[in-house]
Amino acid sequence: MNSRRTAAFIVARWLATHEFPNELLPKGGPDRAFVQDLVYTTVRRFRPLRAVLGELLKTWPKGELEALVLVGAAQILYMPDVPDFAAVNETVAAAKENARGRPLDRVVNGVLRNLLRRRDEFEAKLAAAPLAERESFPNALVARWTARYGAEGAEKLARWHNMPAETWIARPGGAFEKLPRGEKVADQHGFEEGEFIVQDPATAGAVDLLDVSTGKMPVVPGEGLSVLDFCAAPGGKTVQIAWRMGEGERPREPPRDGRITAQEVNPKRLLRLKENLARMHLDNVTAVQKVEDDALFDRVLVDAPCSNTGVIRRRPDARWRWNADHLAQLVALQKEILEAAAAHVKPGGRLVYSTCSNEPEENAEQIASFLAAHPDFKEVGRYESLPFETDHDGAFACALVRSGETPLPPENDLRGETT
Repeated sequence: MNSRRTAAFIVARWLATHEFPNELLPKGGPDRAFVQDLVYTTVRRFRPLRAVLGELLKTWPKGELEALVLVGAAQILYMPDVPDFAAVNETVAAAKENARGRPLDRVVNGVLRNLLRRRDEFEAKLAAAPLAERESFPNALVARWTARYGAEGAEKLARWHNMPAETWIARPGGAFEKLPRGEKVADQHGFEEGEFIVQDPATAGAVDLLDVSTGKMPVVPGEGLSVLDFCAAPGGKTVQIAWRMGEGERPREPPRDGRITAQEVNPKRLLRLKENLARMHLDNVTAVQKVEDDALFDRVLVDAPCSNTGVIRRRPDARWRWNADHLAQLVALQKEILEAAAAHVKPGGRLVYSTCSNEPEENAEQIASFLAAHPDFKEVGRYESLPFETDHDGAFACALVRSGETPLPPENDLRGETT
């Protein structure tokens, strides 16, 4: 299938259903990387693309024609490595395949050739446009960033999120390495053996705060730390936790290193979690849909669903899902999840709340609200990654400790070994 046709089909689906584009991408094939780049560029630059095409079309099209002119214009304006002739000819060929008796190819050909003739004019207009229009974000989101980081910071953040995302892999021991662009994850040595996972370095902040290295003596002797990953899918942080629990002063002894329970209430995401964990060959992790209501753990991680404003670079469609009402709904959901997770923390245990957002309502304000309602918890650490400062994904994490202690049994008392 023509790769432009595949990309246009995905863009048309996204426009019609608001499905996540990454879930619509082909699973493999020689053109997968190009299709992803084209889809993400089109979604990422949707606002200026629509503004430019609006001047070239008498009426705005729908369905496959809308998607075809969008992916064609995205190549011409935002993908300099694609030759103009290929952008036009291959997109017109895709229109012929999609035509179903309608002359879509003629419309696509005319629009894209007019765009080529007027490209300098349109690029000059976009360069002079306000930041939100020029960099393709909702006005309200850019206004928030400008108020928080200033005009220069907002522009840095918008530009950072519009660059193609880099692929990082994490290995045991806390090592991260960046893959050269174009290299496939599945082709890397050790993929099938579970020797690494795909994770941005910003994710390590929450795992650091969880404090699970086996140099820490467990609360219950002989059993190791009990850890609950409350919203575990797709499992990247679960794996990092499992690796950390093999570190410390003692040799690796799985029964003493403890157990991790990875909870995921969504059945579809739970299946993905189990598949990912199976590849990692971890014997100290159990994936479940829901833990028992009265189950208590030494460590609880809440990687909460959020607005994704820290990872727009990886999820370009997240910007178009953002609005004040959606943010308010997420904040309410996060509060509910945090309350539920806190009930599973043992006295003396640690709770870590994290998001991949940089919005204060989801982060600092959420923590302040929780602490005001729960005097038995206190903050002991915080981490934040702001992309244009760290050059990594945006992230937030905060560690809270619950007051009180779980008494050790009199026999086999190992408190003297506590570090």
